[in-house]
Amino acid sequence: SAVIVTLNDEKRLGPALRSLEGVVSEVVVLDGLSADGTVKLAREYTPRIHERAAGDPAGQRNYGAGQASFPWVLALEADERLSPELRDEVLRLRRTEPECAGFAVPRRTSYLGRWVRHSGWAPAPPVRLYRRDRGRWEGDAIETRLALDGPVERLGSPLHHFPFASIGEHAARVNRVSGLEAQRLYAEGRKARLAGLVARPTLRCLRTYLLELGCLDGFPGLVISVLDGYGAFLRSAKLRSIWKKGEHIEPFPG
Repeated sequence: SAVIVTLNDEKRLGPALRSLEGVVSEVVVLDGLSADGTVKLAREYTPRIHERAAGDPAGQRNYGAGQASFPWVLALEADERLSPELRDEVLRLRRTEPECAGFAVPRRTSYLGRWVRHSGWAPAPPVRLYRRDRGRWEGDAIETRLALDGPVERLGSPLHHFPFASIGEHAARVNRVSGLEAQRLYAEGRKARLAGLVARPTLRCLRTYLLELGCLDGFPGLVISVLDGYGAFLRSAKLRSIWKKGEHIEPFPG
């Protein structure tokens, strides 16, 4: 079973669904009550659609996996798609009986028309194909991860990732995530020093561009580096604002 959790993903969901055709036995879409045409689009590809108010991401993923009919789950994001090579590899895998609990899948990210190979965007391959009875999603509103009970093997072909359609969309996510990070730091009793508002963003930008080799990713690498620094500034500024104004905020959704 392929499981996709969606929320207002009408503009990006189609390629993900098309990449699954002929590869999996069923596609399960769990939608978080989208305000656009996400559900209408999904119905063109699968009847297995469930709607549930968007809560914490890990909870949504676990609920979606619980709707799957088959023991193996392929977790896919709306902005991802199986590469042709990965389609073939998954089809070959279906003819075997894997003894592991899951498979890590390398991910190749495209941004501003170019594959990003550095800039901190090439982390360890995430586990995306797993036995439903041996895996559970954990995490908070910022990041989720799959905890597996058993060994993990690795597939060789990449999952293609298209996270942002524009720089504006990327900047909007940086703004949203920095607010969540500030809330988490506030809940932990952390504070932002005035000097850090200058030093931390500058160091973050330079780290991405030089140490993480964003300079080798051309213009996309430069944009990623600058927005990384911008995110560090926003996180510190928002955290300082919370403490200085004594704002009352809701507990961090962890």
